[in-house]
Amino acid sequence: MVSKVNRKAERTRRHIRVRRKISGTAECPRLCVFRSNANLYVQIIDDVTAKTLVSASTLDKEVKTKHANKEAAKEVGALVAKRAIEKNIKEVVFDRGGYIYHGVVKELAEAARNAGLEF
Repeated sequence: MVSKVNRKAERTRRHIRVRRKISGTAECPRLCVFRSNANLYVQIIDDVTAKTLVSASTLDKEVKTKHANKEAAKEVGALVAKRAIEKNIKEVVFDRGGYIYHGVVKELAEAARNAGLEF
């Protein structure tokens, strides 16, 4: 009998595998993406001190689109980049969170790059 694939567990396994290789420092923090069915959440994290330096999501008042789609991803990416540059964070390492670099995650990354972040 064929069992059903647990997509959440598979994503978590991919995320753990990626996190073994990348980690954020004070000079180059980690840009972490979480995508739920309803919203997008982005954090810039210093893993050495375990602190969130900057965050943005579709729940913020500045974001007009309140869904987890490409338009919202562009807005959230630009917003997190703007907040990061205000705190003198220009270079980050991108953590796609176990998601495929396609669609919403790709739009978010490109918007953050266009707004001034380097990764």
